[in-house]
Amino acid sequence: MVETSLLTSVDLFRDVDEAVASELAAAATEKSLWRGDILFSESQEPDALYIVISGRIAIANKSIDGRESVVALMEDGDLFGEMGLFDGLGRSAEARALEPSKVAEIPYGPVKAVYEEHPDLLWRVVDMLARRLRSMDEALADSVFLDVTGRTAKRLLELAGDSDEFTLPITQEELSGMVGASRERVNKAISAFIRLGWLSQTDRRYTITNRKQLEIRSR
Repeated sequence: MVETSLLTSVDLFRDVDEAVASELAAAATEKSLWRGDILFSESQEPDALYIVISGRIAIANKSIDGRESVVALMEDGDLFGEMGLFDGLGRSAEARALEPSKVAEIPYGPVKAVYEEHPDLLWRVVDMLARRLRSMDEALADSVFLDVTGRTAKRLLELAGDSDEFTLPITQEELSGMVGASRERVNKAISAFIRLGWLSQTDRRYTITNRKQLEIRSR
């Protein structure tokens, strides 16, 4: 059984009462994944949503020739896989573990029953979808107004968070998928940051040495 507190910590279920949260937690199961495990594939028929308990999950699309675009990186406490609950269509992307991970799997049935009984809770769904749309708008703007170097700077800052020292949680290939460019062009951008003294690197360990300049370059 999944902890009730995990469910109520995410926006989608924040307003449900304790009894309802307990019912959903009882219906949920915990799944363990190794790096590279596919949780679900693009176009697969959906039947559950997920919350990350630990680890990182990449949400990615692949082109016909095998190129990958990582559209989102899900970490502790993030919820994903909910779209099929509302539109009944196949998965819009693949979900793959980037490292050993644990997720809570919550079947659509019990969740749908909650919203049918308490339709006022759907305002949380509207709020979540509005934030997703804003995020998509920002990603679209980045692809139009930022070059590869700017997008690389922005992704590195996002992965670093508030820390100036961080270990890249994904491979260079996966970072390239997040940036939306070839590995060679992303590596060239990182090399430029190091040469300019904005960043230092030891294997997969990075240190931001001039955050202000990286932030300027990411705008």
